[in-house]
Amino acid sequence: MRLAATVVCLAVALVASVSALKPDECEVCIKVVQRFADSLSDKTKKDTQAIEKEFKSYCKDLRGKENRFCYYLGGLEESATGILGELSKPLSWSMPAEKICEKLKKKDVQICDLRYDKTIDLKTVDLKKLKVRDLKKILNDWDEECDGCLEKTDFIKRIEELKPKYMREEL
Repeated sequence: MRLAATVVCLAVALVASVSALKPDECEVCIKVVQRFADSLSDKTKKDTQAIEKEFKSYCKDLRGKENRFCYYLGGLEESATGILGELSKPLSWSMPAEKICEKLKKKDVQICDLRYDKTIDLKTVDLKKLKVRDLKKILNDWDEECDGCLEKTDFIKRIEELKPKYMREEL
């Protein structure tokens, strides 16, 4: 009997740990939900329909990854589907943003795949340690191309050539 109870407890703990968010997971979701929840008035916080309406107007000004998050939830006019109820109900219960994002992740995994782009400090970073994807992003941000670049060293060489043009030394 004790063994069975122990196995059940371990299984519950395992399921809870699998569904719990890791620290760097769902960063866009948590930030947007938290900011949105903070923007709601006390009157609006308890009404799910009002929350959904406010979220749609809140999403109109968002850009980048946050706009994509709104698209996934159905907060934009061009959204293909909508799971706003999965946001509005927990918000009306004052559920924390982390828990709401855990629930949203169960409905649509790509919500937690959204990550903010990391800023790269070209003055201190070792280009050799960056991934090719990051090197391409640097060139793309500068609106530059790397024709004929096949290997990582080609991208690094091109960035080093262009650094003086885009990196101004401050006096």
